[in-house]
Amino acid sequence: MVNLKKYNGVLKLFVIFLTLFFIVSCSNKNYNLTKIEGKQLPVTEKQPETPEIEKFIKPYREHINKDLDSVLAYCPETLDKSTGKWQTTIGNLMADVCIERGNLVFKAREKKSIDLCLLNHGGIRAVLPKGNVTSRTAFEIMPFENSLVVMALKGEQILEITSYIIKVQKAQPLSGMTFTIAKDKTAKNILIQGKPLDLNKIYYVVTNDYLANGGDSMVFFAKSVQKFDLNYKIRNAFIDYFKEVDTIPVPRDIRITEE
Repeated sequence: MVNLKKYNGVLKLFVIFLTLFFIVSCSNKNYNLTKIEGKQLPVTEKQPETPEIEKFIKPYREHINKDLDSVLAYCPETLDKSTGKWQTTIGNLMADVCIERGNLVFKAREKKSIDLCLLNHGGIRAVLPKGNVTSRTAFEIMPFENSLVVMALKGEQILEITSYIIKVQKAQPLSGMTFTIAKDKTAKNILIQGKPLDLNKIYYVVTNDYLANGGDSMVFFAKSVQKFDLNYKIRNAFIDYFKEVDTIPVPRDIRITEE
């Protein structure tokens, strides 16, 4: 008759031997990753909803939609960035709003005034449609988390701003400055807040944090002598502005002309 106790002991020793042999063998080999495979798992609206999750988030969604869709103001006509070579109504409005709302913070903190505003054409992501204006409208126009920043620039950098605008040939949102594009593609008759450009003066230019850091090749901002972060999101500035006006004014003044 087989001694089961002795047999089990031998079996355990054999298993331990195989385990140790495998570990030693693996430690002496180098393994290299040769291939990675992946599979795309699309997430679409056709995916079935989970009733429990939908029930949980429904009151939050309804609350957010109520806030986003509450009427703040009225726009008498559709404003968009596609109509206008050097300026657009929506671009001018955005720049005007940034100066107006930004000044409330800048004056209170620094006892100084913003001279001009420069934003970027690509930052406008939607039209401002005719009719009721809501908080959702502001989110559609400015879906990014960009904040207002004031850059202190010398007069020479203001010249660089005009050169940049002329070079890229896009309707950049601009406020506080006007100039004429001469036949040789240089700027002339440059006015800041209605006064001739002074190359020896420091001007306070409000923009967004993306551009302040050199976005869209606006490298002239890197030459600023001082930077002021207003900690005020542009989207919130629009919403605050919409709340204070009954009917949104359409800016029709000409800020850039050509000879």
